[in-house]
Amino acid sequence: MTEYYPLAEQVHAELRALGGTLAVAESLTGGLLAAQLVEVPGASVTFRGSVTAYATELKASLLGVDEGLLEVHGPVHPVVARQMAEGVRRLLGATFGLATTGVAGPGPQDGMPAGTVHLGFAGPGGSAVRSPRLSGDRATIRRMAVTGAMELFLARVLVDEGRSDTAIFR
Repeated sequence: MTEYYPLAEQVHAELRALGGTLAVAESLTGGLLAAQLVEVPGASVTFRGSVTAYATELKASLLGVDEGLLEVHGPVHPVVARQMAEGVRRLLGATFGLATTGVAGPGPQDGMPAGTVHLGFAGPGGSAVRSPRLSGDRATIRRMAVTGAMELFLARVLVDEGRSDTAIFR
């Protein structure tokens, strides 16, 4: 059996406690986030599904990202990450949405250096974006983005529930 991230297990535990579901929209991570989430036994109870919108036009046509935003700023932008999370939440009928967009490298894309990452969250209490600056090779940046997305989910859910987000590191 493939090992999964302990964070993925925590994400599912929080979702079960809330009676909630999660959908993810991925670009930078290309399905890696969804793959980690479905490794957890019982994931089908809380995970609705995912959209891997690697091509820029799919972010608009499938997820509802503003076409003008994509034309002006490109797909690697914090508002794009937020709109992707909101769009996948709506599209797949989930309580929460998570999204990843960025540049894994090895070189820059659209003037953005490798390691530029934007992670989006959307839920009943609103949306949020984190934009960590990551470093490492392509695989490392993608793995770190997956971890960052799960940490963002846990932090937002715990804050929205009035609990300290330090519990994500238990």
